[in-house]
Amino acid sequence: MSPADPELDADAIESLFNRGVTDGLPVVPPTRPLVERAIAASGRDAGELIALVPPNYGRATVEKIAVNAVMAGCRPEYLPVVLAAVEAMCDEAFDLHGVSATTNAPAPLVIVNGPIRAELEINSGAGVFGPGWRANATIGRAVRLVCVNLGGARPGDVSMSTLAHPGRYAYCIGEHEEASPWESLAVEHGFGPEQSTVALLAADAPLGVYAQRSRTPEDLMPTLAASMAVISHHRMTHWGDTLLVLSPEHAKILGDAGWKKGDVRRWLHERLQWPVRELLPGRDGGEGLPEHVLAKYRDPGRETTLIPKFRSPEHIKVVVAGGTAGRFSAIVPGWTFSKGSNLVFRRIHR
Repeated sequence: MSPADPELDADAIESLFNRGVTDGLPVVPPTRPLVERAIAASGRDAGELIALVPPNYGRATVEKIAVNAVMAGCRPEYLPVVLAAVEAMCDEAFDLHGVSATTNAPAPLVIVNGPIRAELEINSGAGVFGPGWRANATIGRAVRLVCVNLGGARPGDVSMSTLAHPGRYAYCIGEHEEASPWESLAVEHGFGPEQSTVALLAADAPLGVYAQRSRTPEDLMPTLAASMAVISHHRMTHWGDTLLVLSPEHAKILGDAGWKKGDVRRWLHERLQWPVRELLPGRDGGEGLPEHVLAKYRDPGRETTLIPKFRSPEHIKVVVAGGTAGRFSAIVPGWTFSKGSNLVFRRIHR
């Protein structure tokens, strides 16, 4: 990094940019009063260690996380959410080391459940993946700044993603629990409805699904399946945790017909399977089953054994989010290469 221009030293924003501690956008200078206010709102000791952040394993204390949250523009009351998110993404099951260093494009997606969504005005409705909501934007941004400043995941240095995606600026949504016919993602995974939680997914960008003419599960489900079939590429198999984000209108179609989340998962898993003979590399594209899998079969070109897109139905995570008008949903692929990353939950403590 080149030395800071002395003429810019007086400008705190430019100084922080020149030090390489931003995401390329202007940040809020983390003055001592602002940081102390955030720490106080967390109710925790400044020196408490929350996690070691891969790949550099920087010490993420409450104070250091607060510094990054202030720079991101967080209000003090957002810090408990950021702390829980940092703890979750540093869980070994999330594999932040791989997520940060891969040439693929995942970014930590924060999914918030529970009463704190309303308290902090975390958007779970119209435009849920878009701009306009301070809590979503700054909580997601704070998590990313922690990855860079404490984990060392600087683009082009440690973070070698070929393309990346805009979620690496900020990636945070709430689940629209009030519009869902089912229990929330958090309740489904063992938390009480009165508890506030975060779930962290190493996620690619959302893939929109336009299904405006579907009025029944029999119409909607094949459309969702065909869209999910192309995750990574049309012959990728054994995929792990992936988020299916159903809009309230699509969720109502399924709920009114008596479908449960488990029914959705099982139907998609059974639909998204193909015989080995259709997954040979070099036929309809260069991608296909890896050689060590094909070696299990005497004649792969004739083999009818079915290989699933997803490792199991449980890897398809269903949430309801978005506005109440419009039959649009989204698929948010997870990151599955090597051992892969798993959805990780943490309770938000206040």
